[in-house]
Amino acid sequence: MSESTSEHQAITDPYGLYLHIPFCKKACIYCNFHFSTSLQHRDELIDAMIAELEVQRRWLGERKLSTVYFGGGTPSQLTIHQLQRIFDAVRSNYVTDAVVEYTLEVNAEDITESYLNGLKTTPVNRLSIGIQSFHDRDLQFMNRAHNGHQAENAIKNAQDAGFGNISIDLIYGVPGASHSDWEYNLSQLNTFSVPHFSAYALTVEERTALSHGIKKKKIAPVDPDHAAAQFELLTQFAANYAYEHYEISNFATSGHRAIHNTNYWLGKHYLGIGPSAHSFNGKVRQWNVANNALYTQNLLKDKTLTTETETLTPVQQVNEYIMTSLRTIWGCSINHVGSIWGDQAAKALDKACLSFIKNGWLNLSDDTIYLTPSGKLFTDKITTELFFGEDDLK
Repeated sequence: MSESTSEHQAITDPYGLYLHIPFCKKACIYCNFHFSTSLQHRDELIDAMIAELEVQRRWLGERKLSTVYFGGGTPSQLTIHQLQRIFDAVRSNYVTDAVVEYTLEVNAEDITESYLNGLKTTPVNRLSIGIQSFHDRDLQFMNRAHNGHQAENAIKNAQDAGFGNISIDLIYGVPGASHSDWEYNLSQLNTFSVPHFSAYALTVEERTALSHGIKKKKIAPVDPDHAAAQFELLTQFAANYAYEHYEISNFATSGHRAIHNTNYWLGKHYLGIGPSAHSFNGKVRQWNVANNALYTQNLLKDKTLTTETETLTPVQQVNEYIMTSLRTIWGCSINHVGSIWGDQAAKALDKACLSFIKNGWLNLSDDTIYLTPSGKLFTDKITTELFFGEDDLK
């Protein structure tokens, strides 16, 4: 499609900077990201991240940054002064005049008037608020630190402070949460005129409190049919209220797509800073050690990084393209597969799609594959079956 091609071309030259802030007030029941609930060594870790920003400044060459994203963990566990120190280091080491989006992930309980006023003195121009639910029961189940009233106030306070570019996270498929509960969560998006939101099915990850509780039969198992029904309510809500469903878990009103995350899905390169952060230059993936103490010690002692790297094979590259592109409204271009990985790969992908097109899970238009509304319920199954094996591109 022409829109897909032009949009992809327009944003692939610059790259994104991701900064992982590994601190949280509490451990959410479902989270398997790297974080610590101890804030004792925040300043030392920020010193180490500043050192890494200098060490890594040439990892992706001389191109300009287009986005800066603070994720975690909970970046709003940093003070304004600590955030400003990181911003100063970014400006000192990178070309930032092309940055169009500075996103900060924040938790609802941190969105106070004074904190928001402080953020206005920084480059932050987009907030991603971890709401998850507006129901106290759900929030207590998830072990979140805020309640439903704080969730509402967080949005209102951010808007009153002048932050118009706001996203919120929601979780569906929560055991015990009815469809009407989920519909109320969605209605709050309309009530507060939220321009962007991300909605994720509750997923059971290994080594989480949720997984442990289910195994011990202390928590009800997650019901995939329950989650699927709420996903359908979600997509219907988005259609009714003019939210563009531009990625399987992401929805935006006109002009409010998440630029940083969209670039991930379109194959753009990125640099990750902080413990456990990942970087990608198109062929090589690199990730930092997921240990705050070791990460800090090595960088502050002699400015060295403890990392692992993986050079993607052609098969891994094409499979990653299939996985990420098929999740988006731009779809998976068979022509693109042919131009990069050869005509045989394109023909094989075209053939592999036929059964999914026949059963109504995929559409093929202008040589591009798209998920249908029913196909979106089976995204993982479809992409897995479209993947190439290691011998397929020889």
